Amino acid sequence: MSGANDNAFSRLFSGLKKSSAKLTESFSVFSKKKLDADALNELEDLLILSDMGAPAAAKIVAGIAEKNFDKDASDATIRAALAEEVERIVRPREKPLDLEGEPKPRIVLVIGVNGSGKTTLIGKLLKTLKAQNKKIIVGAADTFRAAAIEQLRVWTDRAGVPLVERGQGADAAGVAFETAQKAKQDGADIALIDTAGRLQNREELMSELGKIIRSLRKVDEDAPHECLLVLDATVGQNALSQMEAFRTTAPLTGIVMTKLDGTAKGGVLVAIAERHALPIHYIGVGESADDLQTFNARAFSRALVGLE
Repeated sequence: MSGANDNAFSRLFSGLKKSSAKLTESFSVFSKKKLDADALNELEDLLILSDMGAPAAAKIVAGIAEKNFDKDASDATIRAALAEEVERIVRPREKPLDLEGEPKPRIVLVIGVNGSGKTTLIGKLLKTLKAQNKKIIVGAADTFRAAAIEQLRVWTDRAGVPLVERGQGADAAGVAFETAQKAKQDGADIALIDTAGRLQNREELMSELGKIIRSLRKVDEDAPHECLLVLDATVGQNALSQMEAFRTTAPLTGIVMTKLDGTAKGGVLVAIAERHALPIHYIGVGESADDLQTFNARAFSRALVGLE
C-alpha cells in the first residue's frame, strides 16, 4: 500500500475503534469457546447488538458456519472470517461518486437530517472537483439557518466558487431553481445544492423537499442527477428509518455515512448495505473534509472487527 493509503486506513481504523471495541469486547469472550451451534447463536446476538440488524447478522453467521473451522479456531482466524462475511455484504455497495460526463450541468442535491454533515460533504466535493478543474456553482437552499449559509460561504470562498443565496427565510425551492438555472446559463459542469436538515417524521419539511425537487425539474426534467443522503452513524438503527422515509420523497442515488468515529454503532452501515441497494460513496471518520473517505469495503470490514 502507498503511504497515502496507509494513512487513510490508519484514520479509518482509529475512527472505528469505538465500534470495533464494542464488537470485540464480547467477541473475545465468545472466541474462547468452541465454535458450536450455541456459540454461533451467541455471535448472531452480538452482531445484532452491534447495530448490524438481524438479516445481516443471520447472513454473516451462516457464512461463518459454512467455513468448517476447527473446533478451537483462534480469535484472529474467526475475526478474519467475520471481516470476510461483512465485506461480502458491503462490497456490492462500494462505488466512488462519479460526476463525469453528461448531462451538464450535473445537478447534485445533498439531503439529510440536522447535523448529519451535509455542509462538510459539500466542502469535500468542492476540494475534489476543484482539483479536477471543474466549473462548479453552489446553492444555499438551507434557508432555515443563517449559520448554514455562512458555513457554506466559507467553503465556497475558500474554493473560489460562486454561491447562490437569498438569505435566511427565503424560499428554498426558489434558491434551488435559481442555482440550477444559473449553472445551465453559465456552462457549469456541476451544481451542488445544500438543503435544510429535516427529520423524517416532519411532514411539512419532507413536503418542502418534494417542492425543491419539482423546482429542479423545471430546469432539467431528469434532475437531480445525483441525490445524496447523508446519514449520521451515531443514531444507529434510526438511520434505517431515515433511509426509508427519504426514499419515499427523493430519488436517492447514493449514501454518505458520517461520524463513525463518534459512535459504537458503526455496524449500522452493514444493516443499510444489506437492506438498501444503493451505492455508499463516502464514510466520515472525523470532523474535517479530509476525514471523509471514499468507501472501501475491505478496509471498512477489517477496521470494523479490529483487524489492522
